[in-house]
Amino acid sequence: MNLKSQLLLFILASAALFSCKEKEPQIATINKSNYYTEPYRPQFHFTPEEKWMNDPNGMVYHKGVYHLFYQYYPEDIVWGPMHWGHATSKDLVTWKHKPIALFPDEHGLIFSGSAVVDFENTSGFGSKENPPLVAIFTYHLMAGEKAGRKDFQTQGIAYSLDNGDTWVKYEGNPVIGNDGIKDFRDPKVMWYEPTKKWVMSIVAGDHLQLWNSPDLKSWAKLSEFGKDKGAHGGVWECPDLFQLKVEGSDEEKWVLLISMNPGAPNGGSGTQYFVGEFDGEKFTTDQTDIKWLDYGTDNYAGVTYSNAPNDELIFIGWMSNWTYARDTPTEKWRSAMTVPRNLSLKKIGNDYSLFNYPIENLESIIENKNTKDITVVSESNELISFEELNQSEVKFQTSAKNFQLKLSNSSKDELVLTMFGEEQQFVLDRTNSGKVDFQEDFASVQMMPVNKLPEGKYEVRLLIDHSSVEVFINKGQYVMTAQLFPNEAFSDLTIENMGESVIELKDFEISAVKRIW
Repeated sequence: MNLKSQLLLFILASAALFSCKEKEPQIATINKSNYYTEPYRPQFHFTPEEKWMNDPNGMVYHKGVYHLFYQYYPEDIVWGPMHWGHATSKDLVTWKHKPIALFPDEHGLIFSGSAVVDFENTSGFGSKENPPLVAIFTYHLMAGEKAGRKDFQTQGIAYSLDNGDTWVKYEGNPVIGNDGIKDFRDPKVMWYEPTKKWVMSIVAGDHLQLWNSPDLKSWAKLSEFGKDKGAHGGVWECPDLFQLKVEGSDEEKWVLLISMNPGAPNGGSGTQYFVGEFDGEKFTTDQTDIKWLDYGTDNYAGVTYSNAPNDELIFIGWMSNWTYARDTPTEKWRSAMTVPRNLSLKKIGNDYSLFNYPIENLESIIENKNTKDITVVSESNELISFEELNQSEVKFQTSAKNFQLKLSNSSKDELVLTMFGEEQQFVLDRTNSGKVDFQEDFASVQMMPVNKLPEGKYEVRLLIDHSSVEVFINKGQYVMTAQLFPNEAFSDLTIENMGESVIELKDFEISAVKRIW
């Protein structure tokens, strides 16, 4: 090859590399008729334009912008060397794709973490007039893991002075080393006003560690939690510690989210929570039972927004499960996020329950609402056909405890949702829901206890997208999230009375949901 040819190849390769790393997607020039229309592409959930995505990271609100960073591999639709992908939103409904925020470096891959607004400029990275965004994340050194070491995960930080558009890694990284903990990751940081310090929740294999810092750079370990609490069927991941007022009272409690894989109630990945107290150094709880945020198989690694307006606790989870995440039948991209949800804490009897329910802004894309009352007598059913069922919301009020909802199509695919009153169980059956044989555990029957439903009316709400269903019972008291891959769009909803003399579905609505892309 002559010098001219070599030079041309070098220029082309350099241009391609620059394009991959720096060029912001030109959304406005994309052919919208083909954009986000691949089979199973969600229409109102966040997905990357292409390639692999998992955990939400660095969720922070600043200057009118919600930032969503996420675990991202830009070269393939299976997990690979992790970067932080990036998207922004002004309403948590529609999203703008941004360039990759953080790339691997000599310290390792960029695993999960969080981001904060350093309003007091404790880090010294910005100023009080222009406070920096600071990202706190786990470095994962593959060479260390392959060598059989246990200290290959450390913690690093980066900062942005232009509201997340560009990032500079701290020259003193890593800010927390590792003295031999194999799974030491996923830092979630908050400002704790009573001590005027940052507090980090981070997992260490099978338990939580708490650290604090005056400046986000120098950290001291405070305490540990969880070796003898909660579920331990797998590795603990993605902690989140926050305070919530108990609804309808002046009481305040601290809530700790812990994701775990495997060991969830319906297999694989899931998120448990603890309700207790935090004194600036230790988290404690009297809770003895295991509580799950979501009983479906496809809500994992979720955390809440830092600095959200009006002190809201807004949660987003990764809508997948490590049991089959690498195998789902998509081609251009893989994985989606749940819809953003508000978290609230309620006391039912002597027990605390963490509710999660879609944010109000989602109403802006729900259209063509038709409301009616439906009555179904014993051992009969009501069939409703709806062309947009694969991109819809179904909602009603009922006091019934024995009924079934069945989504189906002409290919005889079925998603079956059943409320069993005597057993106090809600069951999601996707064994015949379409493509289910891509992995042996996907075709599952998922069960959720519903033993504290109110005696009277309660709400049932379904959000159905092209490859998922999210079920919210009694405004998020009980929740199930599951992926689905029907062979064609669902078009029929059958409501069956499972033995009560009469069931009444009040204010029944079935509505189309507009696409956000």
